[in-house]
Amino acid sequence: MLDRAVVRGLRCLEAERAHRLSLRLLRSGLAPRRATGEPILATHCLGLSFANPLGIAAGYDKNAEVPEALARLGFGFVEVGTVTPRPQAGNPRPRLFRLPEDGALINRLGFNNDGLDSVVRRLSTLPRPLGVPLGVNVGANRDSTDPIADYVTGLERVAPFADYVMVNVSSPNTPGLRDLQMRSRLEDLLRRLNAARGACRPPLVLKIAPDLDEAGLSDVAEAVLAHGIDAVAIGNTTIGRPAGLRSLRQSEAGGLSGRPLFALSTAVLTRFHRLTQGRVPLIGIGGIDSADTAYAKLRAGASLLQLYTGLVYGGPGLIGQILEGLATRLARDGFRQLKQAVGANG
Repeated sequence: MLDRAVVRGLRCLEAERAHRLSLRLLRSGLAPRRATGEPILATHCLGLSFANPLGIAAGYDKNAEVPEALARLGFGFVEVGTVTPRPQAGNPRPRLFRLPEDGALINRLGFNNDGLDSVVRRLSTLPRPLGVPLGVNVGANRDSTDPIADYVTGLERVAPFADYVMVNVSSPNTPGLRDLQMRSRLEDLLRRLNAARGACRPPLVLKIAPDLDEAGLSDVAEAVLAHGIDAVAIGNTTIGRPAGLRSLRQSEAGGLSGRPLFALSTAVLTRFHRLTQGRVPLIGIGGIDSADTAYAKLRAGASLLQLYTGLVYGGPGLIGQILEGLATRLARDGFRQLKQAVGANG
């Protein structure tokens, strides 16, 4: 995640090896410091102040190795994880694939991470405040006999260090995980998480799949409203394969992210915003790789934005390009504050 030459060099390496090397480069202190955007981009959400709405999604810094370096790149917030209670190796390699012709990735990583003990130890050494809001994404171990208990454990352990906690029930790479989006199980999950929040009460964000059908989306919306969940992230990777993919890698098993996900994830975002009548803040994820795609997510109902795959192809310079472009588009359309554009499409 450095300059264009480094980004091009990383793309010459196998995808997961390049990811590990990029973390090492950031950890070495080579990350450039960039401005976080113009005043028009500042916003308030989840009880937190954001210099801009653009964050790094979970999946890049799974083990909280470089949140400070990521904050210096100009993001308005940083999210680490997904972390599970116990360490797990994830699925066999290869498990991460570039689809450069499509501006996409397919991953079947399977929540590979160091586990809560290691991640909490790293979080405990970070400066507070970090300078930008810090989210921690929690999940369940693959072999768990009580996945909901895993989420409760994750919430309890990371709550003292997180500005918000993202509850990831939408990865397609852990068998049965997406079943937690079903109404009865989701109600149980949200009830137990709320009970575990206690006095600390970090904001809870639910991350859902873009593959939910209309009935499933409606069930999630009703459950979120009933249990007072603070925000919903839409969404994770898709198990679908949109028409028009060109890469020979398109048939790899796993979740698809990047440019081909934009239309689906934005349509689901729009629908969820209408189902909840704008009462629940939304985080728009999926296919953001330009100021235009970021602005479209805002107008569809997103209060905050996250990207990851776009950086694989655009590098860290993309952050500044998106922020500058967002400020230009907001001013062009007569918005004085970013929040005025949220859901402007109706």
